[in-house]
Amino acid sequence: MDILESIKQRLKLNEETARKFHEIEISILSILNFQDLCEGLLTKVSQKFNIPLVWLFIIEDNPIAKYIKTIDNSDIVQSKTTFLSRKEFRIITQTTEKSTTNTLSPLLINTKMEKYGHFFPAGFSQSIASLAIVPITLDGKMIGSLNLADSDSKRFEPGIDTSLLEQLAVKISLCFSNVTAHEKLRHLAFHDPLTGLVNRGVLDRILKRECDRAKRYGADLSLIFFDLDDFKTINDTHGHDMGDKVLIITAKIFEKLQRGSDIISRYAGDEFVAILPSTKLKQAEEFVLRVKEEFLNNPVQTEKGSFNIYASHGIASFFEDNCKSPASLLKHADTKLYLAKQKKNNKP
Repeated sequence: MDILESIKQRLKLNEETARKFHEIEISILSILNFQDLCEGLLTKVSQKFNIPLVWLFIIEDNPIAKYIKTIDNSDIVQSKTTFLSRKEFRIITQTTEKSTTNTLSPLLINTKMEKYGHFFPAGFSQSIASLAIVPITLDGKMIGSLNLADSDSKRFEPGIDTSLLEQLAVKISLCFSNVTAHEKLRHLAFHDPLTGLVNRGVLDRILKRECDRAKRYGADLSLIFFDLDDFKTINDTHGHDMGDKVLIITAKIFEKLQRGSDIISRYAGDEFVAILPSTKLKQAEEFVLRVKEEFLNNPVQTEKGSFNIYASHGIASFFEDNCKSPASLLKHADTKLYLAKQKKNNKP
């Protein structure tokens, strides 16, 4: 083969490689959720370039880790995502935080592969002879990497041109930024921005669904209205920042104690509502006792000392209170809450 023909074949190969990278970039740029982004990235890179192992490193202390961990219906994401501490990631990349923050240069490795073996996805038994670690950033900070591994030691040999991988890294980082922004907006549409609990609009929809289910299947359903005692006094005495802190602490206690099927909502101000499916009135009362015990065991610390959170409550049961609709269930619980507040206020 003469030199000219060799150059032509090399150019053709480069064009084909560039086209594959471009197709991957186009396919992921319009995605607006983490599951589709991760699945698309992992499968397309592996298929387009016939790479036996493609997986993600995600550093634990970054905003996207929590989103990806909630993806529980994707075998691809679960089996090909490894969560690491920032220290472990530095060990793998043999670099420092300062030098990783503003670089998208892939790291190519084809020696001492045994050093990286325990970081490979569980169950991967093929021998790895070379590895490419392609950094992913979010807002200029390293959040992880896309990793490519092959049994050919020359596939990712140090010194080869990585310009297309660097370009892909930029696009991947942009995609993660876009999806993160979209997820935050979606979260704000359904959650209270202070406590992170679902908002009233979501509560109303879920309550209707659960009431319909209770009617159809005869399933127990209880609802609890909580109202924090003397919340205005907390704001007046310690300031509104402390009032916000109390609301956040209250939300965290609810989240700690709730079951997977329970729904807790910040209803308004210092009022919270808990929907407890498959729960009788007595079981709901036990939940209230656990909440109030947590309040007593977790006093709020301030510069002026500490104080405990106290709350009044009202419980309604769909069947035991003979409720006919979501509105009547709420009204029953609200009425019982009002009576409980009146009883407290009338104590000498």
